[in-house]
Amino acid sequence: MQEFVFFIEGHVQHPLTIDPTVWIFDERKVDLDTYFNEQANNEDEDTIYKKEISAQWDKEILEGSAPPRLHTNGNEIKHKKQREINGKYAIPLLPFIENTKPTQTPTFIEIECKEQTVTLQYAQVKKALLGFAKEGKPLHEDGPVHLYYGDGSNVNDPIRHIKKIIVH
Repeated sequence: MQEFVFFIEGHVQHPLTIDPTVWIFDERKVDLDTYFNEQANNEDEDTIYKKEISAQWDKEILEGSAPPRLHTNGNEIKHKKQREINGKYAIPLLPFIENTKPTQTPTFIEIECKEQTVTLQYAQVKKALLGFAKEGKPLHEDGPVHLYYGDGSNVNDPIRHIKKIIVH
């Protein structure tokens, strides 16, 4: 049986042993089915907020305001839970590297996998994501995590079978 943790070590003060199965509850998780499309279409938050408020204002002027909903039938909650159960999720890698407190400014990272070692420049790793769930379930077959580049260039072929991340 495959071990379902991976390690971050190297030139760090605090090596980490990480169990990605608990990340499903982490607020930092992102939906991989939409993340890279949203990044490509990303507008600054002020512009988005202004557009949403403007649209709401226009709607209320034209149609009148709707009374607040006092009761819900739970469908929104059920729908959100269903998405969580069936989602494909990832989490940013950078906070974990920062939590190891590197002893020097990292220049590159080695990703030790089952059958190979991949070396990446630290600048590339800063925006990387660690995929940890597909269809809402841990990556038992080729996990425990997959590494996706921040630009999405390997979205269809992520780095798989990661056992260790070594900071240099």
